Amino acid sequence: MSSERIISIPGHTFSRAVLRLSLRPQVTEPLANTVLLSALVLACGGKMTFYDGIYPFYSLQRSPFIIDISLLVVILVFSVLAVSFLLILPGIRGKSRLFWMFRIITSLFIGAVLVALNFTGDWAEASVKANTSYKSFSNAVVSAKVGLHVGLYGINITLKGDPVSQINETIDYNEVFRWSSSVDEQYGDALERGLPNPILYIAEKFTRNSACGLIYQYRYSGRFASANLWTAFCCWLVANILFSMPVILYAGYMMIATAAFIFFSMASFSTIFNVTPCDFSIGAESLTTDYSHSFWIALATGALCTVIGLVVVLLDCLFPARMREVFSVGVDNEDDECHTGEGYFNSGFLEGVIYDDSTQTGNASLPQQITTLTRL
Repeated sequence: MSSERIISIPGHTFSRAVLRLSLRPQVTEPLANTVLLSALVLACGGKMTFYDGIYPFYSLQRSPFIIDISLLVVILVFSVLAVSFLLILPGIRGKSRLFWMFRIITSLFIGAVLVALNFTGDWAEASVKANTSYKSFSNAVVSAKVGLHVGLYGINITLKGDPVSQINETIDYNEVFRWSSSVDEQYGDALERGLPNPILYIAEKFTRNSACGLIYQYRYSGRFASANLWTAFCCWLVANILFSMPVILYAGYMMIATAAFIFFSMASFSTIFNVTPCDFSIGAESLTTDYSHSFWIALATGALCTVIGLVVVLLDCLFPARMREVFSVGVDNEDDECHTGEGYFNSGFLEGVIYDDSTQTGNASLPQQITTLTRL
C-alpha cells in the first residue's frame, strides 16, 4: 500500500501529495500547480464556502467611493448654469448688475441644495472607535472607526482601520444599502462577499427579520422627506418664473411655500427617532445616531427662503412700482401706455401733398386735403 495518506472531502477524494502540491505551489512548476489548484476547486463544486470546512475565499476588496455619482451630476449641472448666467452679466448696465449677480447666485444655490439633499447620505449619522472582531472564522481583532450614515434613499456603513493597514489588509470600507431594492437581498450579497463583521452586524438591524424593525420607519420617513423636497423644488421653479413677470407678490408667496415644504421634509425625516431605540454595540462601545450636515443645511436653506419670501411680500406691498423697477418687469408696458395715441407730425411731407393738391384742383380746402392724406 502506498505511504501517501488519502484525504476525503465529501463527494471527492484527494491524496496528501496532491493537496501538498496544490496548496504549496513550487516556484519551479507554477503552471502545473495552478492547474491542480483549479482542479481542486472545481472538484469541490466550483467554489469554497463556509460549509466545506475550508476558510472561505473572499473577493478582492473594492475601493470605497469618494463621492456619489448622482450628487456629482447635480453639482456639475448647476455649476454650468451658474457660469452661463454669469457670462451675461457684462451686458447688464448700471447698479442692477450687482443685484442680478446676487439674485442668480442665491437662486441657483437654493435649487442646487434642494436637488442635492435627495442624494446625500448624511441626514443623520453616528460613529465610534472600538476594538472589534474583523471577519467570521477568524480571531483577529482590529482597531477601527465604525460609522453609520443615514440618507433619504438608504444607509452607508463605513469601516476604517486605525491605522488603515492592519493584519496585512487595508481596512477601508464604505458599503451602501438602498431602500429602492430589498435590503434582505443586499444583506445576503454582503454575506456572500464576506464583508467584515461590524458592517454585517449593523446591516442586519435594517433587515425585515430584525427585531428592531428599523427598515420600515427609516424607509418611509426618507420617502416622504424626498417627496416634500421635490415639491419644494417645483415651488422654487415657479417662483423664478414669477420673478420675471409683473407679479412679484406671488413670487414671494411661492418662496414662502418653498420654505414650508423644506420644513415638512425635515419633519418627515425626524420621525425616524420616534421608533424604539435599537442598541448598536460595536465591541465595548455603542452607536447613537443624531442629526448631521444635510439636516442643518436644509434648515438653513428653509430659513433663507422664508426671509426672501417675507421681504419680497413686504416690499411689494409698500413699494410696488419700485419693486417692478428693481426686477425690471412692467417697465416696457408702462412706456407703451404713456405713448399710446401720440404721434409725430411731418409738416414737410404734409406741405408737399397740400401743394400738389392745390395745383391740381385749385379750389379744395385744407381739411379736405388732410382727409385725402389720411385715406392714402
